[in-house]
Amino acid sequence: MMDNAIEPGLIELIKRGGGFHIIPGTSPQELLTSLIGGIYLPPSVDRTVLLNAVLEREALMTTAVGSGIALPHPRNPLITDPAEQFVTLAYTEQGLNWEALDGKPVHTVMLIVSASAKMHLHTLSRINFFCQQESFRALLGKRAPAADILKAIEEIEQTWGNS
Repeated sequence: MMDNAIEPGLIELIKRGGGFHIIPGTSPQELLTSLIGGIYLPPSVDRTVLLNAVLEREALMTTAVGSGIALPHPRNPLITDPAEQFVTLAYTEQGLNWEALDGKPVHTVMLIVSASAKMHLHTLSRINFFCQQESFRALLGKRAPAADILKAIEEIEQTWGNS
């Protein structure tokens, strides 16, 4: 059933998940609690279940990918409807020790909630690609507003169709 579904692009996922706010917290656990406590969730997603799933995944291994970016997510899908998938982008009040391999404090968090492992990997690969772009990392580092982030994603995605 999922194989025939058209996977939404990163812009659509971020529009669904919103964010772009500075979230309080002095540890990853505090920040994730604040973030998940304050975002819109589809009716099928229980806030406590999501928080516990994200914290359990974080306890297994850090989701900090380096360059000040963390990509927290549940280990297993909590939703089944691809239309409910989302990515919420948030900024930390201060750089947080997230145990990143590069040792850099995290300033940007992208919470990923996907409907299947395949869709999660697709989303993760797209985000990782963008995070490898110096110009995109610079936007995140300066806590750019939503419009700037979405414009950068759109510009980079347009080049994919030309290659």
